[in-house]
Amino acid sequence: MPEALGRVAIILHAHLPFVRHPEYPDALEEGWLYEAMAECYIPLLARLERLAEEGVPYQISFTLTPTLAAMLRDPLLQDRFSRHLELMQELGERELARTRNDPQLHRLARFHADHWKEVARLYHDRYHRDLIGALARLQDAGRVEILASAATHGYLPLMDVVPQAVDAQIAVGVQAYRELFGRNPRGFWLPECGFHPGHDRILRRHGVEYTIVDAHGLLFGQPRPPHAVYQPVVTGAGLAVFGRDWESSKQVWSATEGYPGDPLYRDFYRDIGWDLDWEYIKPFLRAGTRGSTGFKYHRITGKTPYKELYDPDAARERARVHAGNFVFNRAKQLEYLAGGMSEPPVVLAPYDAELFGHWWFEGPDFLVDALRFMATNPSARTTTPGRHLDEVGDLALVEPTMSSWGYKGYNEVWLEGSNDWIYRHLHKAAERMVELADRFPTAQGLQRRALNQAARELLLAQASDWAFIMKTGTMVEYAKRRTVEHLERFLALYQDLLQGSIDPYRLALLEERDNLFPFIDYSVYASRPAAQPAPGASAASA
Repeated sequence: MPEALGRVAIILHAHLPFVRHPEYPDALEEGWLYEAMAECYIPLLARLERLAEEGVPYQISFTLTPTLAAMLRDPLLQDRFSRHLELMQELGERELARTRNDPQLHRLARFHADHWKEVARLYHDRYHRDLIGALARLQDAGRVEILASAATHGYLPLMDVVPQAVDAQIAVGVQAYRELFGRNPRGFWLPECGFHPGHDRILRRHGVEYTIVDAHGLLFGQPRPPHAVYQPVVTGAGLAVFGRDWESSKQVWSATEGYPGDPLYRDFYRDIGWDLDWEYIKPFLRAGTRGSTGFKYHRITGKTPYKELYDPDAARERARVHAGNFVFNRAKQLEYLAGGMSEPPVVLAPYDAELFGHWWFEGPDFLVDALRFMATNPSARTTTPGRHLDEVGDLALVEPTMSSWGYKGYNEVWLEGSNDWIYRHLHKAAERMVELADRFPTAQGLQRRALNQAARELLLAQASDWAFIMKTGTMVEYAKRRTVEHLERFLALYQDLLQGSIDPYRLALLEERDNLFPFIDYSVYASRPAAQPAPGASAASA
């Protein structure tokens, strides 16, 4: 095939907050992980592997956040997910029996029962419960590029009050990547695409080559980028910065104009967990609470409470049509852009990975079809940000502005009336963590364990997910409780350390409960001079 006119870089941001609750036999919130694994991560991995086996040339990027990686590797959560798969397969058998006299419903029950059997087969027999290893193999084969991200998805622009807090989120995130993949990350996903001027120096100091901002983060930069968001730029610290393409995002994301709202697609909200008799469905619900099971027999239909039955074949065909439309539009977009650029333009299209399969059940099929179509398209081929940097020449020098991909493009989602109360506590805790790191520079034994656990608790309290949930009003009490509990645990450890009276039993309990980042070193919070550009960094190239 001749060289394509341009490139499309699809990035799937895979993230969930740390929701591990060994203190409960059946925690409601752990269901977030199980739903994402069964409907998104495992189906996506299987389809991407199939494309590779077929010899289809494609590249795609993933962000695997440290909190999600910690949960995917956790033996307790792996065991609980396996039990969840067994329960859903049992529900599938019951549904086949319940619907045996209704051919249409029986067909849908069979479709969902087969889905759960296949997910269980893949998880146990193909991946041996190691999804990260499967993703790493795709990266080693040159199909996937995996980006690092902040330790607990802390929203960095609002943490800048205590610079060491920003540095720790980035440093621990980069180290988590090294522990998982045995290599340094080239790219770094800023949580919520939240960029703050000056953070590029911190990223470069930790060896990061590039990051991604929303479109206005580049378009309002100084000076204005010569090619808008269709070529990366470089900051004075030597960090390459890509901008999100709004057009490709809108086609997929928009609730009113995007593909996922098509009436033929499976309805996310209509589930037998809400519809069926309580005594029948209760054994298959989490924590004895009505909710989704994943058995969804209706399609979106339209803006009406009446929902028609789902047709998997029609939905699959519609996903193929939408994938073709997506690629057609990217090709026309790139043909237009290439006419005014000396080097191939790049369209950067980042999405939350959980959209594909969880929120939009047909999303994995859409994505694989789009990759397959682009493999032979003369105008649009897939790439990754790192690969594009290897192929492009010198980059324009631009300093991006503070920005995010949240509502209105700045900080409002994570700083408004429902959640603003958390920040005075988070900032104070961060100051005290710096105090501890400076006071005990060479701690050992029990003292060192307590300092490391204090760092874990602070990082967990800083997760952007809690402020986001408070804003959206979904699981508000849970988000408040998680913020307060982690701060309380941190403060108790802070007092114990100052008083020299660490309770080994309580510390062991916290280490078992909040057990992520076994490699963590509290000294990451120690005071240090302001971050400097990485050695050898140049403003002329990335």
